[in-house]
Amino acid sequence: MIGVAGCGRMGAPMLDALRDGTAHAMGFDVVAKDPDYITSDFDAFVPQLETVFTVVRDADETDALLFDTQNLIAAAPVLRRIFICSTLSPRYVHALRARVSDHITLIDAPMSGAQAGAEDRSLSFMLGGAQSDIDDAIPLLSLMGRHFHHMGPFGSGMQAKVLNNLLAASHTAMTRLVLDWADAAGLDTDKLLALIKTSSGQNWLASGFETIEFAKDGHAADNSIGVLVKDVAAALDAAPDGADMTLPKIVQAAIRNLTPRD
Repeated sequence: MIGVAGCGRMGAPMLDALRDGTAHAMGFDVVAKDPDYITSDFDAFVPQLETVFTVVRDADETDALLFDTQNLIAAAPVLRRIFICSTLSPRYVHALRARVSDHITLIDAPMSGAQAGAEDRSLSFMLGGAQSDIDDAIPLLSLMGRHFHHMGPFGSGMQAKVLNNLLAASHTAMTRLVLDWADAAGLDTDKLLALIKTSSGQNWLASGFETIEFAKDGHAADNSIGVLVKDVAAALDAAPDGADMTLPKIVQAAIRNLTPRD
């Protein structure tokens, strides 16, 4: 059986995509969900679990799932493969290999595209692992995404993801500032966004401003803007020795101070 652990904004549509391609996919979430194929009963989730996608929020929830509260590693008798899809510190991800039995394949597979990409199955996956393991994984990942970037050995996908998200955070902070300034100047922001889409200021958030679910949100600990703050922290944790962290920290502070936009 294939499982998705963490069936929130990203995990639930990923599970739906898997179920469309296989009859043997089930979800687990600590919060009870309406579909009968997502369970909050961990004992019902693990007996036949061979492959699991972890889409939980952060390192603490990953530890709880794999080793502590749920203890998936010990509780799933036929588990053979884990995809780490949460955005986490690359240092934390590298350390997982020593904590998980060698007979279990580990692939870091964080994704980009937000909820809209998960729903229309156009996610981009950044992958770390052995070439043979990635080759085996692509048919399954193809049910959920369109772009697959094998970045190198285990941990490389996560390193690429936090760097990508550092850019995404900077685009988010600056796009929101630009739109606020446009309001103050009396510009039509729809016209400005159309201009940006075809001009040198083009970026993912501005181009998808009306479809990206968090584009107008303010910061909250439990929403996608809050996740971006966490993702910048993950990038900072893996920064090169002696790196100048001034600009990333300014971006992180700007994201943390965002308020909702009408």
